Order: sequence, then structure tokens, then C-alpha cells
Amino acid sequence: MTDTFARLAQVLEERKQAAPDSSYVASLYHKGLNKILEKVGEESVETILAAKDAATSGQYDDVIYETADLWFHSLIMLSALGQHPQAVLDELDRRFGLSGHAEKAARAQP
Repeated sequence: MTDTFARLAQVLEERKQAAPDSSYVASLYHKGLNKILEKVGEESVETILAAKDAATSGQYDDVIYETADLWFHSLIMLSALGQHPQAVLDELDRRFGLSGHAEKAARAQP
């Protein structure tokens, strides 16, 4: 699974140097972080709506498709901020085996 993230991260990094009209990702980088964040928000809403529909219909194709869009745009956001998806995977690994309640309580500490 991480191989896919690594490959995507490499392509996203390459697109930072590309002309805006050469690819969708390059055009997002050119438009700036606010546009990228707008897309992350849009994809979040679409994912939520697809999940609600899937819960009712039992059809999961749309929720998978929208989740892929959300993850993709989140990776673009991370890349725009100079972060690699491995940092998120490392954070998930760090949390593995921790109680969600304990992890949340630890974040609340001043």
C-alpha cells in the first residue's frame, strides 16, 4: 500500500515544476494552497454524501471513488506544504495499539 503513496508523492513532486496547463495537479499548484484546500473540502463533502448514500443503498462504488479523490487531494495538500505521505503513515504507525481515548487525552494536555 505504501508503494502507491510513494509513487503518487513522486509524481506530485514532479508536477510542482510543470507548466500549469500541462496537468490538473500542476494547475492546482499554480492556483495556490487556498484552491487546493477548497478541493480538499469539496472532496470531503462528496465523500460524506457518498458514504450516507452507501449506507442506505448498499452500493459502495461511489464512496470508494470519492474517498480516492479525497485522499488524492489530501496528498496534493501535503505536497504543497512540503510534506510526504510517509509522515502521515508514520503518525498512524505511532498510534497503532494506543487507545483512541488515551491518544485524544494526550493531545489535550497543555
